[in-house]
Amino acid sequence: MSRIRSSTDFSQARRAFFERGNVAPSEVPKTILQSWQRCRRLGLPAEASPLIEPIPDARLREMRERNERLWRLARAELASLSSDADASGSIVVLTDDTGWVLDAAGHPQFLDKAGRVALMPGTCWNEAQVGTNAIGTAIVERRAVEVRGSEHYRATHGILTCNATPIHDPYGQLVGVLDITGDSRAQHLHALGLVRMAVANIEHRYFDDGIDDCELLRLHRDPTLLGSAREGLLAFRAGKLVAANQAGLALLDLQRDDLGRATYDGLFDDALSLLRRDGVLRDRFGRALFGRIDEARATQRIAVPAAPARGVHAHAIARPPTRPIDAPLFDAATTAALDRACRVLDAELPVLIVGETGTGKEVFARELHRRCARHGQPFVAVNCAALPEGLIEAELFGYEEGAFTGARRQGNPGLLRQANGGVLFLDEIGDMPLALQPRLLRVLQERELSPLGGGKPVKLDFALICATHCDLETAIAERRFRADLYYRVAHHIERLAPLRDAADRAAIVDALWSRIAQQRVLTDEAQRALAAHAWPGNWRQLVACLRTLVALHDEGANIGLDALPGYLQTPKPQTLATSSPLAAGFAQLDVLEETAMRETLAACDGNIARAARLLGVNRSTLYRRLGKPARTH
Repeated sequence: MSRIRSSTDFSQARRAFFERGNVAPSEVPKTILQSWQRCRRLGLPAEASPLIEPIPDARLREMRERNERLWRLARAELASLSSDADASGSIVVLTDDTGWVLDAAGHPQFLDKAGRVALMPGTCWNEAQVGTNAIGTAIVERRAVEVRGSEHYRATHGILTCNATPIHDPYGQLVGVLDITGDSRAQHLHALGLVRMAVANIEHRYFDDGIDDCELLRLHRDPTLLGSAREGLLAFRAGKLVAANQAGLALLDLQRDDLGRATYDGLFDDALSLLRRDGVLRDRFGRALFGRIDEARATQRIAVPAAPARGVHAHAIARPPTRPIDAPLFDAATTAALDRACRVLDAELPVLIVGETGTGKEVFARELHRRCARHGQPFVAVNCAALPEGLIEAELFGYEEGAFTGARRQGNPGLLRQANGGVLFLDEIGDMPLALQPRLLRVLQERELSPLGGGKPVKLDFALICATHCDLETAIAERRFRADLYYRVAHHIERLAPLRDAADRAAIVDALWSRIAQQRVLTDEAQRALAAHAWPGNWRQLVACLRTLVALHDEGANIGLDALPGYLQTPKPQTLATSSPLAAGFAQLDVLEETAMRETLAACDGNIARAARLLGVNRSTLYRRLGKPARTH
């Protein structure tokens, strides 16, 4: 239906829906009406303001780190759109795939106005919590959505007009949402078009590093558009379409669901050799497409001996030379481990990942989600150690309105319900409070959830991945972890080996450095020092160190031993072998972590902030673990 209508007519339609429970479909846009109906089924009150509370800064930083690639690839579009938004009195918003706001920029006064309804970094705008809004509804619909003024489900959001478009990676996975929001009293005629173009640019950048082991076709009906963000990108592996951008899908009348199913022979009449020779080929309908081929590039693998029997490397070594640093590095052993775990997960059985802090447990879990049968559904990660103990039950299981003092007035569906249909990742499950474990066990057994404060039980359907740095069998013996919960989550265990056990750390350093060096050069002496270090903080510490070196040096610089942190300038293998808690190979993990913290702090001359950055932890963690009093300012 046309979006041009009088405010009086729409007010009457809105009143008919919320007061009488029905409205003529011709009076409300179909997308809006369907969203209202979903929100009503969830029991969301239309007149009450949702209590949207920003998460602490530490959790926001962690969320941004997890979405670093999205943020990096979207940065240029954010800067460009924020200038336009500032001029038009609007703001531009970037969220992750579940609606958590990662960044917001634009007109200062409207930023303040949006802040009054909690549209700010660190808040979640998914539809199930906030009601109809462009961000949350675009996630549900998987397409661009405009929500004007009183089309929002919540009356308090009527001050906003929002235009949002989902962002997908090459494999069709939803990775985020880009949104322009402005004052509902103003006209925003081109906002949705601007967002769509920006998203096309972002999705095009995801292909800049190539797709491993694929022939990447760059096609368009207009040859002048080749090389632009409007060209179609189609990646074929062994004759099957495995990746594409939206422009490529539109050229061939395909949907993202066709990825992994459509074949080259089913899409094109001409052989691929014709495109190589003449720069043109015809699709299955006889339409001419102009383009070229980026030839298949085999993943460059560095020979690494098989991982020790006790574990696999969660990040080690397979890379093309220009892939971004956030892309995982997997060796053959890890790939085999992923294949095993994927078969278990697809059989509806839980997977437990065990490894020290920094070994890449969440990276392994996210890759497992990407490969499994539920790859198109939500991936909900819960850090059981990061949630406040008093709130973890409410956050996990959800609650009804008025369930406890301080509860949000509209209640909270809970993280378990958000994972419905997809994958739930319980990180650091060994740190879950003992009193909460029986209830989690009951949910896992019955696949049914009863929110706090009563309410109708909700059936759940999710695949479960858990991770821990703890020895759960020891925790069971010490009565810190329930044996029945252990046997429920540990059907299949994958152990990630620490970085110090990697057979060729020099190859790992070279693989990571080549991704981020940007013309900077490590001297042989510096490379040897980096490779010789045991890296008690594992991959997290190594990557943090390399990123710091890049930040401190200009492009073209030669980085020598004297530029490395103090703990790397004088390797002490003999001391490590005789006196370090690493030497015996069976030291308690807590001792290993504390040793890494003390060594890093000493190398940073006692600078807590710098040591925390290198280790990839919060300053409060260092203060707590090392017994130092926290500074007050």
